Amino acid sequence: MDWLAGMRVFVRVVEAGGFSRAAADLAMAQPAVSKHVAAIEKALNCRLINRNTRGVAVTETGALYYERCKATLREFDLALETGEDDRAEASGQLRVTTSLAFGRLVLTPALIDFMALHPRLRVDLDCDDRYVDLVASGRDLALRMGALADSTYGVTALGVNPWVMVAAPAYLARRGAPQAVAELADHACIVYSSVQGADVWRFLGPEGPYESAQLSAPLRSNDLSVVLAAARAGMGLAILPHYVAASALVDGALQAVMREHPLPSQRIQAVTPSPRLAPRKVSLFVAFLRKLFAGEWWLAVGAPGLE
Repeated sequence: MDWLAGMRVFVRVVEAGGFSRAAADLAMAQPAVSKHVAAIEKALNCRLINRNTRGVAVTETGALYYERCKATLREFDLALETGEDDRAEASGQLRVTTSLAFGRLVLTPALIDFMALHPRLRVDLDCDDRYVDLVASGRDLALRMGALADSTYGVTALGVNPWVMVAAPAYLARRGAPQAVAELADHACIVYSSVQGADVWRFLGPEGPYESAQLSAPLRSNDLSVVLAAARAGMGLAILPHYVAASALVDGALQAVMREHPLPSQRIQAVTPSPRLAPRKVSLFVAFLRKLFAGEWWLAVGAPGLE
């Protein structure tokens, strides 16, 4: 049997969470995928994957074999890359997940540029504000903001994502611009609930972070497009990622408020299922993103189509 081919199929089945999805990813017939896994189990004389009507579950032995397969395939791929330089071409399918606004406004243009450099690459981009399990979903890479709860993944720091407080000129003319954190309690504040779920905005003070007073929030939403639209309509103050507010700040629909009270920035991080075993297509894309997010990248980003 072809052990390397079998390992690649087995790894894909585990990461995709099923034979059908693995077959689609590998452009193979499902019986062929099942045959590869069955041949490995027969050769090793042990069960690696339990099958049932709800899907597949990796056995303890299967989990160990999966990690060893990943290590073996990584070393094999590195051997094939010997002598290649940084201009080597990425190929195959790259499965990426990130949040809705970041995916639409920032990652999509980056992917289009990266794919132009690597025409043999196919990309599956999933934009979802909910948490996505990389292994269960079969994703190669996630772009995430802020602190990460799971330390078993591979994490590469890419840059920072600054936030800005904004308001429409009409709102500022009607209510005035706040000058101090304590004044926010007297203003209408539009809350992005995925981050400011407790209706508290944090600012960086001279001696460390401090919190604002309880906010009056006539509108809360987990959708950045809703927060942006409400701020543009003059409903109140809002805190947004700079890349979301960028075009509205440029065209004057929004104005920055309380610049002398800086907001904490989030870290932009590339997350992979394994801390050591990223395929070349992933490592090339991560290197591309590190260059993209160097410096004040957010100043060059607009927000067409988000409103």
